[in-house]
Amino acid sequence: MLGRSIKKFMERYEFYILQMEVIGMREAGVVYWFTGLSGAGKTTIGKFFYDYLRNQKDNVVFLDNDELKDVLWTEDIGYSREQRKKRSFVGGRLAKLLSEQGMDVICCAISMFDDVRKWNRDNIYNYKEIYLDVPMEILVSRNSKGLYNKLKKDIVGLDIIAEFPKTPDIVIYNDGSDTIENIVRKIINEFHIG
Repeated sequence: MLGRSIKKFMERYEFYILQMEVIGMREAGVVYWFTGLSGAGKTTIGKFFYDYLRNQKDNVVFLDNDELKDVLWTEDIGYSREQRKKRSFVGGRLAKLLSEQGMDVICCAISMFDDVRKWNRDNIYNYKEIYLDVPMEILVSRNSKGLYNKLKKDIVGLDIIAEFPKTPDIVIYNDGSDTIENIVRKIINEFHIG
C-alpha cells in the first residue's frame, strides 16, 4: 500500500517537474551522496559537511539512510540485499525530489549497489558521489554500531557482497589518520564550494 502511494506521488511529482522545466522555473540543487560501508564515517563527515553548507545558505537538508528507514517504513523492512537496495533507491528518489525543488541534499547511505548509483547519476541533475574507503580491518576494529560481530547477519561487505563505486567524484581514504575538518575541506575544494 505504502509503495503504491509513493509511486503515485512520484509520478505526479515528475509531471509537475516536467511542467516547471517547460516554463523555465527550475533551478536544481546539488545532491552530495556519501557512500561507504557501515562505520566508514558517512554520517559524521556528512554532518560536518552539512554544517559548512548550512552556514553558506539556507536551502540545505541532511538525509541519513538509517533515519530515513525509521521515517519511511512503518514495518520492519529488514536487511537482506534486496531490502537494502529498495531503501537505497527510495533515498535516491527522495534526494532527487528535494534537489528539484532547489535544495542541496547531503545523503548518507551505504548504497553499495551499482544500479542504485547508476540510477542516481542518470536521474539526478547535480549528483556528486563521495566514496569513503576504509579497509575492513579498520571497520571491524571501530565496530561503532556493533555490526561486525560474528553473530550478526546480512552485513554489507561481509555476507552481502558490496559493489564498490567505480566512478565516484571523489574518494576519501578514511583510515582515521586525517581529521574530519581536513576531510570536509578536501570535499569543499574538490567541488569548488564557497
